[in-house]
Amino acid sequence: MKNKVKQLREQYGLTQAQLGEKVNVSRQAINAIEKSKFDPSIWLAYDLAEFFNMTIEELFEFEESERK
Repeated sequence: MKNKVKQLREQYGLTQAQLGEKVNVSRQAINAIEKSKFDPSIWLAYDLAEFFNMTIEELFEFEESERK
């Protein structure tokens, strides 16, 4: 799933570790989300969207072909 996490994190001047601390996950989890290797839980998606003051839909791009 495509997302804007890396772009926004960099705009906020945060490292992956710092963002992870803000949303209570590891740096590795943030890295995996940024590289689209891991789809976050709905709760983590909500926490990230809330941190960046946007909706989940604005932060993550859902594609019908990705549905399981």
